[in-house]
Amino acid sequence: MSDRRPLMPKATAVWLVENTSLSFDQIAEFCGLHPLEVKGIADGDVAQGIKGMDPVTNGQLTREEIARAEKDLNHKLHLAESKVQLPPVVTVRKGPRYTPVSRRHDRPNAVLWLLRNHPELKDSQLMRLVGTTKPTIAQIRDRTHWNSAQLQPQDPVTLGLCSQIDLDAEVKKAARRVERERKEASKDLEKGGTLLPAAETTATVPRAEIITPKAAEEKPEETPEQEQARVLAKLKGMTSTPAEGGDEDAN
Repeated sequence: MSDRRPLMPKATAVWLVENTSLSFDQIAEFCGLHPLEVKGIADGDVAQGIKGMDPVTNGQLTREEIARAEKDLNHKLHLAESKVQLPPVVTVRKGPRYTPVSRRHDRPNAVLWLLRNHPELKDSQLMRLVGTTKPTIAQIRDRTHWNSAQLQPQDPVTLGLCSQIDLDAEVKKAARRVERERKEASKDLEKGGTLLPAAETTATVPRAEIITPKAAEEKPEETPEQEQARVLAKLKGMTSTPAEGGDEDAN
């Protein structure tokens, strides 16, 4: 999108929707809005009560430019060169978004919608989008809000509490934060040690290498010479015992 925008873009979009056959994308590109916002204007869900402003009368567009764009849907509208030098518009937003009194009763429904559809958003992001407070968000999340039984999740863009561009920006910011936290968690897991591959842990050990406690206790097989010596030693012990007993009887 171009950095140059018409004055009162939403009012200009209302006029273009009502008086031209331009596509939603062309109007959104020219006015700096989201195509869904323009569609909401056409459906009467967004910008209710806003009077359209003619960009031709105030010199921001020409009839020729509009006719060229109506014939070619790929053509992008361009602002006419202004004869008056206007200072750059600097928007400074501090604190939560201001919500009109007529829309404040819709904020709990918008918060409930955001909590269900975008749980990755922080409370500070919800406050910026719909202009609510942190205690209210906590009550809606914990279902302790005084009107919890009657709350119905509603899109804040459809309610006119925020623009689709602002919502998309906050969702992308939250997605980047979640991805960053996931990578940091995976790095910490790698530092703590890694598991052995399954091929190593499930590999079969050759039978010859398996040593059981019983096998470890078994003695090596005797040679014929060792067996003969053991038998002779046993016989010698058996003959010496009666002889000793006979001496004792003689005494």
